[in-house]
Amino acid sequence: MKIQLSDNFTYGKLMRFCLGPILMMVFTSVYSVVDGIFVSNFAGDVPFKAVNYIFPVIMILGAVGFMFGAGGTAVVSKTLGEGDRESANKYFTLIVTVTFAVGTVLAAGFFFLLRPIAGLIGATGDVLVDAVVYSRIIIAALPFFMLQNLFQSFFMAAEKPHLGFVFAVVSGITNIVFDALFIIGCKMGVAGAALGTALSQAVGGIAPVIYFACKNRSLLRFVKFRVNWRVIGKSCVNGSSELLGNIAMSLVSIIYNWQLTRIVGADGVAAFGVIMYVQFVFVAIFIGYCLGVAPIVGFNYGAKNKTELQNVFKKSMIVLTVTSVVMAASAIALADVIALIFVSYSKTITEMTVRGMRLYSISFLFCGYCMFCSSFFTALNNGLISAVVSFGRTLVFQLVCIFVMPLIWGLDGIWLATPVAEFVSVLLSLLMFAVNNKRYGYVAIKEKK
Repeated sequence: MKIQLSDNFTYGKLMRFCLGPILMMVFTSVYSVVDGIFVSNFAGDVPFKAVNYIFPVIMILGAVGFMFGAGGTAVVSKTLGEGDRESANKYFTLIVTVTFAVGTVLAAGFFFLLRPIAGLIGATGDVLVDAVVYSRIIIAALPFFMLQNLFQSFFMAAEKPHLGFVFAVVSGITNIVFDALFIIGCKMGVAGAALGTALSQAVGGIAPVIYFACKNRSLLRFVKFRVNWRVIGKSCVNGSSELLGNIAMSLVSIIYNWQLTRIVGADGVAAFGVIMYVQFVFVAIFIGYCLGVAPIVGFNYGAKNKTELQNVFKKSMIVLTVTSVVMAASAIALADVIALIFVSYSKTITEMTVRGMRLYSISFLFCGYCMFCSSFFTALNNGLISAVVSFGRTLVFQLVCIFVMPLIWGLDGIWLATPVAEFVSVLLSLLMFAVNNKRYGYVAIKEKK
């Protein structure tokens, strides 16, 4: 039976609706991990370090797609909840068009800036050369990468969460096949890795365009539209937390690499790269859940259905609690196995990775609540609160911990910086929920007799 945004969501129905985006995000992260395994084991440690140096820069640019996706989905879902499907489709088409145009401009503008940027963040020698080769190839696919990020959100609003997963699988298989062909078969090294990823992003961006351009059974499709600066502005404001969050995470990764290079050298960058690949997969579960819940929240907010808003909020908090414990325990238990998969060629890096992963994994107990808080307020069309939570979590608290904690605990302080920052972010999230409940009514409060 088809699940609609207007339904009353039980645990079973909520998980079925969110399963598509969760699997989509997990699979997207897994093929990124496979990409790293190919580079590390078949291209070498220098290309692997090069990719880890420059990848955060590419993610910063791609974050614009997340901004339009999350912010635009909030606008479109609210409009659907108000019963205006015609306007929702016009807004949807406009946002997709603007995203592709912005991606094209950014790709052209940053092509010649990649070498000085790579040097500025610490890449030198052969690592610098490989970083430039990798980034200049992959940036050609930036418009499609941004569309891929955009559609991850819009498939939920279209009530087609399973299609997001299907396109993610197709894109992932494309990446894995071309990685094997270019890196192992053609011995193209880091250039082969970049080309394989670029082609997979093109598939992930173009396939949804074809779907929505044709007649379909979803709530959304491309229609004729006029430029509406209010909608574009609202989408940017609503999605500012996702943009700032992704930019901040990438900047923090760059600073992590800088600190690790200063403390233990390039081996620390390799160890952190492995931890980040694992983090991509585990955090993807939270991201996928938030993507699935956001249009439900936005729809019921637009429909002024506080009862269902309270229902979804309560169930989400319980789901996040159980998931957080399971994820943290799993990451700690699997640290040895994961490290050997990536860096078995170096005992030093393997031991560093295991130690770092076990300390870093404590953060999985907290990060899901913070991500949900930011996504929840985005769905309520409150980009300001969402941005405050996201910016505090991903940049302010992280930066303080990254610079202060190593002064006390050395290398362990680096690995513990994220868990401490996430814990502080949970406190901020709880404060935002408490302060704003009266306005939105997502938690039922019994009146005193």
